[in-house]
Amino acid sequence: MRSRQGNGSQDSGDVQASLSALGGSSAAISGDFRNFVTDMEDLIKSAASASGDELAIAEDKIRDRIALAKDQLGVASNRLASRARRTLAATNEYVYDAPWQAIGMGTVVGFLVGVLVARR
Repeated sequence: MRSRQGNGSQDSGDVQASLSALGGSSAAISGDFRNFVTDMEDLIKSAASASGDELAIAEDKIRDRIALAKDQLGVASNRLASRARRTLAATNEYVYDAPWQAIGMGTVVGFLVGVLVARR
């Protein structure tokens, strides 16, 4: 068996930090998406009353905004995947170092889920 790198509370702290970082990423993605939708609505409203050159300019703005949103989504997706891999690695290490604690936590969570499902 591997030797422990630190104590159990430090390992669970690493997992907690990784999980809270994942929550922050999803909030950032959600905010970016809301901004994107708002920008698109504004551009569509301005394009509705436009004609000729103004319509072409609005179309270019829409394409640029969509390209920017795709880039931002790609960056956020990569960041989220990286954090998920780190969380998985920290969880894997914790389970490897403290298997009985992990089994106990899994049992408690399974029991609680069973109680909640049985209530419905």
